[in-house]
Formats: sequence, structure tokens, C-alpha cells
Amino acid sequence: MQTETVPWMERWFEDYTVGEVVEFGDYAVTADEIVSFAHVYDPQPFHTDAEAAKASHFGGLVGSGWMTGAIVMRLFCDHFIPQCSATGSPGIDKVRWLRPVRPGDRLRARATILRTVPSQSRSDRGVVTILQEAINQNGETVMSYEGRAMFRCRDVT
Repeated sequence: MQTETVPWMERWFEDYTVGEVVEFGDYAVTADEIVSFAHVYDPQPFHTDAEAAKASHFGGLVGSGWMTGAIVMRLFCDHFIPQCSATGSPGIDKVRWLRPVRPGDRLRARATILRTVPSQSRSDRGVVTILQEAINQNGETVMSYEGRAMFRCRDVT
């Protein structure tokens, strides 16, 4: 893992380097959170009912992949997305749920910078493509996707 050369809260488009890897965060997943989220957004029995989940192919309660994505987004907001330069995202690609997330799991996030492309239409910003991953306490990647984020450039006149 590489270390950051510029503190995350002060980063601008030109501060992102292809190949850079940063890990951050620590989030404890609870059974109550899994069930609450699922009742509202993904009401499948292996997310909402511990007894029914035991009979599923998961063998127990598991979190919705969408909940995992929301946790990753929260970790990115708390530890990676700089308020000074972030301007949103044009989308994500290649979403993969690789392993189930279970009650008691502890998740952290990893960001790998894949590409940086200056905007052709707006010289004050660029797009950074980031491999975003959720990793559990055993070092296993449980979710991955390629996110694209737009950042303003530093001191553009």
C-alpha cells in the first residue's frame, strides 16, 4: 500500500496519480443494520429473516450488496472525497459482489487510481477512475466497482 502524498482533504485533480493505492476506514456491520436496510430497500429473506437465511444457500443472514455499496460510499465520504474539489460522479461500472457480508464483519475501503483524464470541455476539472473495494476483516474483497469522480483543478484561472 502506498501512502498519500497530499492529505485527502486538500486534493485536487492533479494530485491523483495512476497506480496510487490508499486504504481507509473501519466499519462494523450489525445484524440489526442488515435487517433494517433490507426491509426498506432489498426485502429478500436472506437479508431480513435470520431463520429463513439459515435455510438459504448463504447459511445465515447476509447484508444486501446495495447496503455494502452504501457503507463503501460512507467510508469514501469520510476518508477520501475532498470537499474542496469534488464535483460529483458521472457513474460507476463493473459492480461486483464477491463475498457475502455478515453480521460482525468489519469493512474498510481501498481506492486504486486507474486513470486520470483532463476534461476536454472544461479546463478547470478532470475525471479520475478509481477501483473502489470493500475489504473485510480477513483481508477478503467483498465488493468492487470502478467509480469515476470529477475533481476541480488547483488554481485554474
